[in-house]
Amino acid sequence: MSWLRCPDPRPWATTRLVCFPHAGGSAVAYRGWGRAASPALEVHAVQYPGRADRIREPMMTDARQAARLIAAALGPLTDRPLAFFGHSMGTILAYETALLLQAKGVPPVHLFMSAAPAAHLREESGNPADEDDDRLVAELVKLGGTDAAALADPELRELVLPYVRADYRLIQKYVHQAGPRLNVPVTGLAGEADPHGTVDKVSRWAELTDGPFELRAFPGDHFYLNDQLPELLAEIHKALGIPAA
Repeated sequence: MSWLRCPDPRPWATTRLVCFPHAGGSAVAYRGWGRAASPALEVHAVQYPGRADRIREPMMTDARQAARLIAAALGPLTDRPLAFFGHSMGTILAYETALLLQAKGVPPVHLFMSAAPAAHLREESGNPADEDDDRLVAELVKLGGTDAAALADPELRELVLPYVRADYRLIQKYVHQAGPRLNVPVTGLAGEADPHGTVDKVSRWAELTDGPFELRAFPGDHFYLNDQLPELLAEIHKALGIPAA
């Protein structure tokens, strides 16, 4: 099944924004972005396997393998400028996919890296995937993006937690490799109260590109974008040189 979802196609759009969800997330996280964006921007969201309408497919286990498949799926969309938005785990996949497209001569015009340490930074704390269900759910709720009441349902846990664990293990296995650097503009985006993707850690994405870098902090925690979407989209439009909706 296709890797991309575009609820609001805009054949006339001058630029496409490809959004990479967080660990445990799916394309539905960006369902409303297309309607909220400028008519000049067409929003696509990556749908990872093992969840939602791809629930029967094998889950991702390797970030670079996933990036290769995503880059191939993006091939037909490179007839217009592409920008990437990655949130949390999505930053790693956006970064690796950008490197692949850059090597093919069709780099994204901009990367927006949200709520995650730069790819070359290693987390020292334990991996939530190694915790029991209750502790894993508690970690998800602490980050602010998951409904605690929903995950109290045993049937929902049985459905959701396997791909959440797979995503966390993908992050755990990922090791940044020295090689060609990005040569595209990057904007780092952070929630001021995010304990994971702190402003300082997000700022270090500047070390992975030879292009210009800007940092923007928003009120809020790891999922600041849920409450700050108009402001976030305004920042994205500004960086891409597109008038806001």
